[in-house]
Amino acid sequence: MNAQQETFISHLIELRDRLLRAVIVVLVLFVVLMPWAGELYDILALPMMNTLPQGTNMIATGVVTPFFVPVKVTLLVAFLIALPYVLYQAWAFIAPGLYSHERRVGLPLVVGSTLLFILGMAFCYFFVFGTVFAFIAEFAPKSIVPAPDIEQYLSFVMTLFLAFGITFEVPVAVVLLVKAGVVGVDKLKEARPYVIVGAFVIAAIITPPDVISQFMLAVPMILLYEVGILIARMSGKKPEPVAADDTPQGDGSAPRAIDGAETAERDGK
Repeated sequence: MNAQQETFISHLIELRDRLLRAVIVVLVLFVVLMPWAGELYDILALPMMNTLPQGTNMIATGVVTPFFVPVKVTLLVAFLIALPYVLYQAWAFIAPGLYSHERRVGLPLVVGSTLLFILGMAFCYFFVFGTVFAFIAEFAPKSIVPAPDIEQYLSFVMTLFLAFGITFEVPVAVVLLVKAGVVGVDKLKEARPYVIVGAFVIAAIITPPDVISQFMLAVPMILLYEVGILIARMSGKKPEPVAADDTPQGDGSAPRAIDGAETAERDGK
C-alpha cells in the first residue's frame, strides 16, 4: 500500500469518527428529550391550535401516528440543538486542508448560514404560521369543523420550515457567487427585476394558495437578496495573493486538490 492510499484511508477513518461523534451526540440528546416528546409536539402545534375553534383538537388517523409523529419532532429538536457540534465536526475535518485565506472566509460563511437557517425557521414559526392558519380558518365554511391530521400537519410545517430556512440563505449564496467570481455586484443589481419575479413564482409554488403566505416568503427573499448585494459590495476587496508559506494546517496531507495554476504560482515564488 503506497503513501497516497494510506492517506486516503486515514481521511476516511477520520470522517467516520467525526460522523460517529455527531450521530452519538444527536442520539444522546434525542434520548434525553424523549420524555417530553408530547410537549415538544404541542409547542410545534401551538400556532394551529390557536386558530382552531374552542374545544377542537387535532386528530391522528394512523394507528402508530400518535407515537411516531412526536418522535420525529423530538429527533428534529435534538438535531437542531446539536447542530453547532455537528458543524464543528464538519469544519474540523475540512479546515486542515484549507489555506489560511480560505479559512478566514469559510468559517464566517458556515456560522452565518447556520444562524440564517435557524432565523428563517423562527420567522416561519412565530410570524408565518399564525398568519397563514388564521387566514385559512377565516375562509373555512361554517358548516365544517376543522380537525387537522397531525402527520399531515407535521409534513406541512416541515415543508415551510425548509422553504424559509433556504430562503434566508440568499445572502450567503449571493456573497459566494461574488467571492467566486461567477458574477459581479453590478450584474446582480441588473438582475433585480428577474429576482423579484422569480421570488413570487417560487413562493407561489411552495406556499399554500393564499396571497398572504406568498408575500411573507417572497418579500423576505427579495430583501435578503438586497442584503446579500450590500454585504458583497462591502467585502468586495480583491483577495490578497497567496503567500508562499500559506499552506494547509496539519500534516499537509488533507484531501485537497491543487490545480496547476496554484502549483506554478507557488513554485515561481
